[in-house]
Amino acid sequence: MDKKILLINDMPGYGKVALAAMVPILTHMKYEVFSLPTALVSNTLDYGKFAILETTDYMKQAIGVWQQLGFSFSAIVTGFIFSRAQADVVAALCKEQKQHGVQVFMDPIMGDEGRLYNGVGEETITYLRDLAGLADYIMPNYTEAAFLAGMPCRHDSISEDEARQLMDALRQVCPKSILITSVHTEGSYAVLGYDHSRNTYFQLPYTHIPVRFPGTGDIFSAILAGQVLQGHDLEAAAFSAMQSVGSLITANQDTTNVIPGIPVEQCLNLVQEISNI
Repeated sequence: MDKKILLINDMPGYGKVALAAMVPILTHMKYEVFSLPTALVSNTLDYGKFAILETTDYMKQAIGVWQQLGFSFSAIVTGFIFSRAQADVVAALCKEQKQHGVQVFMDPIMGDEGRLYNGVGEETITYLRDLAGLADYIMPNYTEAAFLAGMPCRHDSISEDEARQLMDALRQVCPKSILITSVHTEGSYAVLGYDHSRNTYFQLPYTHIPVRFPGTGDIFSAILAGQVLQGHDLEAAAFSAMQSVGSLITANQDTTNVIPGIPVEQCLNLVQEISNI
């Protein structure tokens, strides 16, 4: 198997989120990692103050150079997309690479807890919805899933029927595989999934840990993509990613400062223990 993954996400100057969290995990899983930063960010956004530099022109130049050098990938994993212009660049790259059998994993980063992130406008929903149509796997949280599907975002628990309606609405956006993380359904928390290769729906419950680290979604996406590319089906890969993220949070939940995220390089043994499913 060609074990080369292209990560398209932002790069923080400080903090273990986005590329800073994903690269060490996938390297640990023995992948050769290419990074295409969509923005340079001074620190995790949870600090409340940050500097950001978008890198659209650099992305175009880097893609051109890589094409001249004949670089190839087995998968592309996308995260934070800064603008419509960037989304168009990423979409063109994904379309071209999919002609060579490259799989596309998409984390449509735009919001959480029922609202869009600060600085994220309504136009983001439109261009991320377009990009989701090109993906083989999308991994929104519940808020992002509702925005993509054009459905109301509930602040309380949703029923299993409502969860299935949300999943089916998302299948009109992304015709392939879908994972919805952090869903509160009928009193419990779960990851909901649809695996297009097996035409099956599934639900994986988990115990909510009342600690919020930035970057856990990036960690989940990295492990999930790595597991799928190793030949595991989506449900098994999602379970592995959930177990790894849970172990990482539990091991660090007593830290006095969660804002920088989980120090993943210090905890890679926890990923290794869970990743061999």
